[in-house]
Amino acid sequence: MTAVDFAAFVDRLAEASGEAIRPFFRTTLALQDKSAGVRFDPVTEADRAAETTMRQMIMETFPAHGIVGEEFPNHQPDADYVWVLDPIDGTKSFISGFPTWGTLICLEHNGQPVYGMMHQPFTRERFMGDGARSSWSGPNPHGTVVTHTLRTRPCATLAEAVTMTTSPRLMEPGERDRYARIEDVARLSRYGGDCYSYCMLAAGHVDLVVESGLKPYDIAALIPIVAGAGGIVTTWDGGDAAGGGQVVAAGDPRLHALALEMLNR
Repeated sequence: MTAVDFAAFVDRLAEASGEAIRPFFRTTLALQDKSAGVRFDPVTEADRAAETTMRQMIMETFPAHGIVGEEFPNHQPDADYVWVLDPIDGTKSFISGFPTWGTLICLEHNGQPVYGMMHQPFTRERFMGDGARSSWSGPNPHGTVVTHTLRTRPCATLAEAVTMTTSPRLMEPGERDRYARIEDVARLSRYGGDCYSYCMLAAGHVDLVVESGLKPYDIAALIPIVAGAGGIVTTWDGGDAAGGGQVVAAGDPRLHALALEMLNR
């Protein structure tokens, strides 16, 4: 089966997980700090409810597939097909009432992301990609769901670039210094976008996203979305970003090359 064959099932996962999450958004939530007080890393009832729903659907429909998720132990992670799930990427935004969070759903085949979706259940937007093409669907001002193709925009220099990172404070001090080289030159820098930053890059509104400390479930679904829109996602040293870590995404390969040069100077 190809990634396209799984697209309808991903839509079902998105719908079901969204139904599990929406009742919790902008309400009083019980929080748990997964970091045990080291660096605030919240998890909510909504995270667990959504991932539980998706896991049950996957195991019932594709029992031979593996699952790697944020909230529960891995299930058959060495399978040929593995689902990589982040029920709420941007939990800090979620608990603060900001809609810059989303559900990340990725299908990997032999360790490589072949289909990804970022679903924003509150705005009812979906960003989808298979590495060759990407699209957006969501309601227009009249409430009708429409779909259009995503394309990154040309941007050859950092002086023209809009850059994003969730927060430089999430980086280690040395990484923060390296990122500052880019921010000092960029036309505009913004913070706090989480997964939404990568989708805005794919949509041609942002040019560069630089992050560190990512887990596989933070980035795997976003790689085929950015790539399908014409962008590129790698680690800071130019390697495969599917495993997380230090990640840089650019809408223009020329800008990507400049960013790598700045980060590794």
